[in-house]
Amino acid sequence: MSKFDVIGIGNAMVDVISHGEDTFLDHMGIEKGIMQLIEKDRAEVLYAAMKDRVEAPGGSVANTLAGIGSLGLSTAFIGKVKDDALGRFYADGMAAAGTAFPNPPAADAEAPTSRSMIFVSPDGERSMNTYLGAGADLDSGDVPVETFAGGGILFLEGYLFDKDEGKTAFAAASQAMHAAGGISGISLSDPFCCDRHREDFKRLISEEMDFVIGNEDEWKTLYETDDVNAALDQAQAVCETVVCTRSGDPVLLRRGDERAEAEVTRVTPVDATGAGDQFAAGFLYGLATGRDLAICGQMGVIAATEVIGHIGPRPKADIKQLFADAGLLG
Repeated sequence: MSKFDVIGIGNAMVDVISHGEDTFLDHMGIEKGIMQLIEKDRAEVLYAAMKDRVEAPGGSVANTLAGIGSLGLSTAFIGKVKDDALGRFYADGMAAAGTAFPNPPAADAEAPTSRSMIFVSPDGERSMNTYLGAGADLDSGDVPVETFAGGGILFLEGYLFDKDEGKTAFAAASQAMHAAGGISGISLSDPFCCDRHREDFKRLISEEMDFVIGNEDEWKTLYETDDVNAALDQAQAVCETVVCTRSGDPVLLRRGDERAEAEVTRVTPVDATGAGDQFAAGFLYGLATGRDLAICGQMGVIAATEVIGHIGPRPKADIKQLFADAGLLG
């Protein structure tokens, strides 16, 4: 038996969430709806400007693991935080949520703990301003091989590719998971990530990954095409399972010769933060429990729909009960 059903690796990020009108975003020079990397001084300015801050342990893959854990599977998150107030808050918060955090806060970390200032617009769109901090300094030496004993599923966060150290951590983790008999996959994370790291992502997908999850813009950017199916064709030529979310349009899923679509009911989000993270949680829960591809996709859609109905990137409702209500657990 695997010690952990799903192991994630990514940037250990404290999410700081606040409302932000469009006029405020314009005034502060924040580009709406994307993730922007910022330096420490800019992070301090934006933090001070937030009027109704809510802080929570976050990071894309960490949010996914929280969703998977709420569904009853065992999870671990490999990340790096400094031994400072936010770092201790992060480690304690992950443990309290039931996700193992193997690496203790590092007293010798050069940078402060990572944080992302997220401004939620009235239309539910989120604009992320991310200070990479200590989390982005995670490298292969921070990957505890014993965590992978027994296999399972490894899920990687594309954002961590913004520093070379993260690439070495990904390689070490993927190799450890495959050696233990498990599978590895990645979230493409953001179109700008795909543009910045195109060749590295393509190499990783072809050489290391068993599955890849991305949205339509990410897939098109990665393969430099306006045809999402052409992008998926290129990916699936080198990777067993590929998944494409498309906002209010059906999710496209492929695994070998299997094709599926998961229908989406269009709603106006209260807060789109975490939609992709919780789609991944539902999808990976289905994958870990042996569901077919269509049901994996439907589980992802249900989890994503729940999280965009409230503020914050993690589920508040009983997602497993929602799966049961939809007839997906029979």
